Amino acid sequence: MIHTILLKNRPEGKPTLSDFDFKKEDTELSYSDGELILETLYVSVDPYLRGRMSDAKSYVEPFEVGKPIHSLIIAKVIDSKNDNFSVGDHVRGMLDWKTKQVSKGESLNKVDPSKADLSAYLGILGMTGLTAYCGLTQIGKPEKGETLVVSGAAGAVGSVVGQIGKIKGLKVIGIAGTDEKVEMLKSKFGFDAGINYNTTDDMRAAIKEAAPDGVDVYWDNVGGEISDAVLFNINKFSRTINCGAIAVYNKTETPKSVSVRPFLIKNSALMQGFIVANYEDKFPEATKDLSNWLSEDKLTYSETIVEGFENIPQAFIDLFDGKNSGKMVVKV
Repeated sequence: MIHTILLKNRPEGKPTLSDFDFKKEDTELSYSDGELILETLYVSVDPYLRGRMSDAKSYVEPFEVGKPIHSLIIAKVIDSKNDNFSVGDHVRGMLDWKTKQVSKGESLNKVDPSKADLSAYLGILGMTGLTAYCGLTQIGKPEKGETLVVSGAAGAVGSVVGQIGKIKGLKVIGIAGTDEKVEMLKSKFGFDAGINYNTTDDMRAAIKEAAPDGVDVYWDNVGGEISDAVLFNINKFSRTINCGAIAVYNKTETPKSVSVRPFLIKNSALMQGFIVANYEDKFPEATKDLSNWLSEDKLTYSETIVEGFENIPQAFIDLFDGKNSGKMVVKV
């Protein structure tokens, strides 16, 4: 039996389970020379997938209604007619939300379960780690002694950004949504301070208190009012890295926000958005550094692992309620 999850509807606002469709096929997969059969082991769910559910212009094509959703997946080769892959190999690639599928092997990378947990290749040693490393080093250009503020800091990317900031000699302040997450930022990830935005009445003042010397680098995962508050605290020549905008992904109306222009002009400040694919040439360097830091215990990571293929949609929806600590992964 092969299980598949398809996009049933384009969501209006926050996605619901009714936007997904489940399909079962009692069939055997057939494949040709050069192809292989994969069994899904771990599925990555990420906020950016929400954008692909809308029929809007973006940096990547939207999902098609009635077709399988896809994301980064760790799979095991269970049969192969491809000389580059053997039965038992573990691979990572952009694959359909299916329990089993046929692949030509294109854009698949082998991963080694003896060097790290398989789920880590979807997080700190995957797109999550690469995003944090490339965005911070290439746009943030951190200098020792500067102050870094990270929103969505307890999430998969934010927690890695903060740790890299500490490795680079920065003062790091994280913004998260619960006291437990704020405590984790400090005790597990080594952040210098944390702010709970849900219990803080004046974010602008709270950021000023935590960063009395101002903000040199801001890693923006959320957008919205939190990022507006940071603007009032940026230093001259500050760099803002726009990685995500989870606070506004599900808005059905165009959000109103503080104009960034006066802040950028008077501070000669930089604000730049990016996608990790922009820095593909940096991936080897990033992977080497991340692997070394992980082996040297300079980096650690947190995961929220949900079990069961059928729970992939709910795990994805839970991202927008902050129910994850670190990387959200579904173990099939």
